[in-house]
Amino acid sequence: MSEHNFPAAIAIDGPAASGKTTVGKMLADRLGYLFLDTGSMYRAATFAALQRGVDIDNELAIVALAEQIDIEITNADEQTDGYYYLVYVDGEDVTQAIRTQVVDRHVSQVSAYAGVRQQMVKLQRQYGERGRVVMVGRDIGTVVLPQAPLKLYIIASAEERARRRWLERQAKGDSTPYETILADVIRRDKIDSGREHSPLRPAEDAVIIDSSGRDPDLVLEEILRLSCFTMP
Repeated sequence: MSEHNFPAAIAIDGPAASGKTTVGKMLADRLGYLFLDTGSMYRAATFAALQRGVDIDNELAIVALAEQIDIEITNADEQTDGYYYLVYVDGEDVTQAIRTQVVDRHVSQVSAYAGVRQQMVKLQRQYGERGRVVMVGRDIGTVVLPQAPLKLYIIASAEERARRRWLERQAKGDSTPYETILADVIRRDKIDSGREHSPLRPAEDAVIIDSSGRDPDLVLEEILRLSCFTMP
């Protein structure tokens, strides 16, 4: 069965560092689809606010900024410096800048603002309408693309996710202790799951996949073996 038998839009959700980005990119490459990591949009808005000195606690100012800036995400021709895609804010490449610890600390707060989410969802749905997209985030199956024929929710333990994030940072020369990253993962989970607008949760019809201790290739093969979607 050829790739056109897969749905035009695939939604993948899950908590931070659950493996959804890696698996989502692998699936998009396998199908020849666009890969869109929506979390990068919220990181880009957070970075822009920090860079321009906008008070993170000032919701109105943050929302206004999110509506003003131009955010673009494109597939990289090949993995560059550990990144699968490129992120631009007003034409500036911020791919690396949005992955810093200071952005990590504030992105959940920024993404909890209803006006910010409204603006980002508007942009994300435009990508979804084009089709042939694997969209990854925290509310894709529940809010952004609720009609997506295939919804996945990828999980992993907090300890496993912190370990992954720690290894990623070690590879980039970041010496942040594992314990600090674990505390931040747990804090972000609490914020993301408890926020009023678009809380982190699986869609009712999502397939839940645990990636703890599993190679991404095995997770991908599980997705490809789903009873109603097969590959050659």
